[in-house]
Amino acid sequence: MERRSALKNMGMAFGYVVATPTLLGILQSCEKKPDYAEWVPSFFDKDKGYALAQTVDIILPKTDTPSATEINVHGFIDAFMAEVLPDEQRDFVKMKMDKFYEKVLMNSGKESLMDVDSEDIEPTLKTYLKKRSEEDEESHIESINSYMEAIMQGGEASLDDDVACFSFANDIRDITIWAYKSSEYIGEEVLAYLPIPGEYIPCEDVNVLTGGKDWSVKR
Repeated sequence: MERRSALKNMGMAFGYVVATPTLLGILQSCEKKPDYAEWVPSFFDKDKGYALAQTVDIILPKTDTPSATEINVHGFIDAFMAEVLPDEQRDFVKMKMDKFYEKVLMNSGKESLMDVDSEDIEPTLKTYLKKRSEEDEESHIESINSYMEAIMQGGEASLDDDVACFSFANDIRDITIWAYKSSEYIGEEVLAYLPIPGEYIPCEDVNVLTGGKDWSVKR
């Protein structure tokens, strides 16, 4: 079974396929946001929110398109955690997040996440986004499944730190990219956007149809 399918079936990923239009509205502006060092999250602790904002900008930095924080991806993730996820998934994500940023602090030699910068986070993120063998992925899935089954049955369980960090890094990458591509600005100004469907052409080259661009996600 594919990793993503397993996580969705178990209800362990962010579950971002169910985001509401109201929640997506957080992403709709490309106006300059306040410095995220001053951002006060509604769900995450301030230091974790600060580290998260830097992490999403490592994943999608500013180039000729806005960075993830300029699209307010960090705010979206925080609101999604607060408003959408059930308690078991919130606790699971927070546990993985804690373990991941503990690794960041340990590797950087710093004591507070308010003192870290992208250069401190990137090596840890890069480590846990490395391609794993099929055997490792299956082993991680089994560990996560066992952990969640125990928690959902009211029991206690523990999860290996590296498994938790791999899972968090990959989930953050996935939801960052999904949220970014779901924003109004990226959907209409960067991706191929066709608000009124036209002629159906089933077998044409994407370079001919859109100049090589992905289609904007229709909501």
